[in-house]
Amino acid sequence: MNTPSSRDPQVIAAMPATRPFYWSVRRELWENRSIYIAPLAVAALGLFGFLIALIKQPKVEGLAAIDPSFHPTALAMPYTHAAMLLAIVAFIVAVFYCLDALYGERRDRSILFWKSLPVSDLTTVLAKASIPLVVLPLVVFAIAVVVQLAMLLLSVAALLMSGGSVATLWRQLPLFQLQAVLLYTLAVLTLWYAPIYAWLLLISAWARRTTFLWALLPPLAVALVELIAFHTTYFGSLLRERFFGFAPKAFNFRLPDGSFVDPHFIPITQITPGRVLGSPGLWIGLLFAAAFLIAAVRLRRYREPI
Repeated sequence: MNTPSSRDPQVIAAMPATRPFYWSVRRELWENRSIYIAPLAVAALGLFGFLIALIKQPKVEGLAAIDPSFHPTALAMPYTHAAMLLAIVAFIVAVFYCLDALYGERRDRSILFWKSLPVSDLTTVLAKASIPLVVLPLVVFAIAVVVQLAMLLLSVAALLMSGGSVATLWRQLPLFQLQAVLLYTLAVLTLWYAPIYAWLLLISAWARRTTFLWALLPPLAVALVELIAFHTTYFGSLLRERFFGFAPKAFNFRLPDGSFVDPHFIPITQITPGRVLGSPGLWIGLLFAAAFLIAAVRLRRYREPI
């Protein structure tokens, strides 16, 4: 009796449309454990540092939440530092993942096996793009929430041992606002950095070696040629805006009384999603991201093992 092949048109037609994508994402998680191991390692290190600070220097502003007389901003500081560190690590992991995502399967020739499966190049590229755009932000948010809750429990334990007021700590620590702002920040960063990740995936699909240099040198060359030939820095400004320009659009740093918000604690009332979504730079970047991903799909279709 003949067994239907996985490449049989009838088998492919009967397969749910989302199943290849689901298993492609699972494959990425199996093959790239740094996606969650690196944030977990950094979270453990940050939690250990917070514990040492509570034990050795319980009165240091910004690290000790055992003194309920601290201002909410000072109480929020270590929680914000932990979240910011995880976000930075996630960006670094995303950069190196994107550079190796399509290049690695050509280097080890596993692309020959993966192309033999009933999974299209579009599904494969979208699954790889979903790691920095969807999976990593969710992983970082989940780990950050757990770390902040652990920090809160450690602070409560320190308060109980020192005779402090746990009720005052609960009242003054804006934990839920911190987590809501963190989720919003990760969403903004994902949209703002989408063209960067898509560009790296395109380089990963095209380059035969040294993907990091190929990703870095063309933008630097364009900026240098513009500076030498025209004595302007428009392209450099665009790059700087892409990396650091999200914050003024995502938040209103000026309070109603004219003072400025401390970045260690940004109240949820200061987020400005309308300003982000109304920014032309966001949508232009997303258009470039879509173009880069389409080009990456076409390159993977015809690219051979290295």
